Amino acid sequence: MNHAEKARDLFREGYNCAQSVVGAFHEEMGLSLSEATRLASSFGGGMGGLRETCGAVTGMFLVAGMLMGYDDPADYDGKRLIMPVSASWLSSFARSMTRWSVGNCCDPLPEKLQKDPQPRTEQYYKVRPCVRFVETAAELLDEMLQEQ
Repeated sequence: MNHAEKARDLFREGYNCAQSVVGAFHEEMGLSLSEATRLASSFGGGMGGLRETCGAVTGMFLVAGMLMGYDDPADYDGKRLIMPVSASWLSSFARSMTRWSVGNCCDPLPEKLQKDPQPRTEQYYKVRPCVRFVETAAELLDEMLQEQ
């Protein structure tokens, strides 16, 4: 099973968008699934449920930081590398999701569906683009990690 399929399956199990992307890469990050999903739990629903920055994107950035980031505050080469690379990932994600706004995770949803976490039903999946978002984020991560 590839990372996009893992992310999709985690989302369909009930994990939020960020948890699904981070959870799909938990082994590569040296984390248990539980650790990975706890780490990403507050980023779902557009960061803290505020319906702003897409959780699939923040999950993608968490994984990228863990696998390719720097940890030395004096590592200016690492800082110079990760920022433009991160910006290019966001651009790639946005191009893949041209139908929806990446900046506000739930732009395409009626306001009444944006308030609280909802039970995962077939109707839930029919009106939300989130499954495709988590798949795309995982696919992009795979591509980027292969390039590195």
